[in-house]
Amino acid sequence: MIRPCFFHSTLNSLFLVAATFASAGTPTQTPPPTPAPPSSGIEAFFTQDYLLGTWGGKRTALKEQGIDMEAIYFGSLPTNFAGGISEETAYQQGLLMILDLDLDKLISWKGAQIHAGGVWLDGDPFSEIAVGDFNKSSLLDLPQGWRLWELYFQQKLLDDRLTIKLGQMAVDRDFIVPEFYNSLSSINFLNQTFFFPTLAFNLYDIPGLPTGSHSLPSTPYGSLGALVKWQATPRVYVQAAVYDGYPDQKDGTSYDLTKDQGALIYSEIGYRHNMEEGDAGLPGSYKLGGFYHTDEFYDVYDAIGGLFGFAKGTQSPHEGNYGAYFLAEQMLRRETDKSDPAQQGLTGFFRLTAAPSDRNLTEFGVDGGFVFKGLIPGRDWDTLGFGASYLKMSDDIKRAQRAANRVLPGAFVVSDYEAVIELNYKLQVAAWWTLQPSLQYAIHPGGSSAIDNAWIFAVQTTVRF
Repeated sequence: MIRPCFFHSTLNSLFLVAATFASAGTPTQTPPPTPAPPSSGIEAFFTQDYLLGTWGGKRTALKEQGIDMEAIYFGSLPTNFAGGISEETAYQQGLLMILDLDLDKLISWKGAQIHAGGVWLDGDPFSEIAVGDFNKSSLLDLPQGWRLWELYFQQKLLDDRLTIKLGQMAVDRDFIVPEFYNSLSSINFLNQTFFFPTLAFNLYDIPGLPTGSHSLPSTPYGSLGALVKWQATPRVYVQAAVYDGYPDQKDGTSYDLTKDQGALIYSEIGYRHNMEEGDAGLPGSYKLGGFYHTDEFYDVYDAIGGLFGFAKGTQSPHEGNYGAYFLAEQMLRRETDKSDPAQQGLTGFFRLTAAPSDRNLTEFGVDGGFVFKGLIPGRDWDTLGFGASYLKMSDDIKRAQRAANRVLPGAFVVSDYEAVIELNYKLQVAAWWTLQPSLQYAIHPGGSSAIDNAWIFAVQTTVRF
């Protein structure tokens, strides 16, 4: 919850500005009187966790009984004002609905929980019509429609050291998850690559090439799966999960499990330090992991070559696909002390991803940056974020494109890389309301120089109900 100092600093600034304009041109020998503190009702409205409050205490009572629910509205207005495909503005919106049932409180089932999440998305595909980037400049640039996002049962055992999850899940909620610089509960960047790395989307079909039965169960898509996590020590954990390898991506929700779809397997080991009670140092998190998909994937050189007659085409696909990643986050400076509820300070992050070039669109990615929380005095919960990302396109695709150009000159602008730089500021207007402007520079959108570099300005707002 936002501390009262946030509310007072905001209102006091407004009162002082108003007083300055009111007294302009009128001589005065004394300073304007100090404004009276805001009424407790207004202060409570801006500092409560949700726009709709506690429903007269009913919401609090339900949570104490084990029923917790909320809805979050997202609205985004991205504009491409230079370069890219075309100078366009789009409005995108979404509604996320979450329900958590604590079975320990409800029926005395210790360590058990049921989690459900649904999502509604609406808006034009901004990157497709305006920018042409793979990374996607807007966090809400997702297919429209209503979907069941997550529905799973979770059980914790052995003093909460062992966690088991079964049901419909999204991989980006458990793997390669940032703990400090960006998450669904604390969005500090609007470009999608800083939320979940673009290289992980290699599991989708490559545009222009034959399709397969594989994709990625990431937000807003979930798929059936099972996860096991073991907290080996207070600082070290290991986890692994298996998911349906071809989640439904249509409007609505359906399940279609066949052996042709294969499975997606993720595993991760993590080290978290200075995050226990009593630890005095600066907290950090380090994660190393990988993924493997069991479906067949076409060789990109052969697939492109088959279209131009210089290779065998799709007759000999590769068995499986895989990738690896490393994520490091470290608080570099703390503004106050560990008891600060806002956890003000400077955090740095660095991430690497890699995959084989013979069956993928991209083969290497690196990104990093900084997030400063509470940079401006009195704005403890605001965040300033700076991030940069580089995504290397597949060497085998480049080789095939060069060969195709020898057969048909000018057939391809040879791929090389895509990069993006983002600077944004998240304003915590109220405990339940954020306003976040973002300036981005997309370099080689689409992975080559075929599309001009683009400047994007976006504003996103979130409201918790």
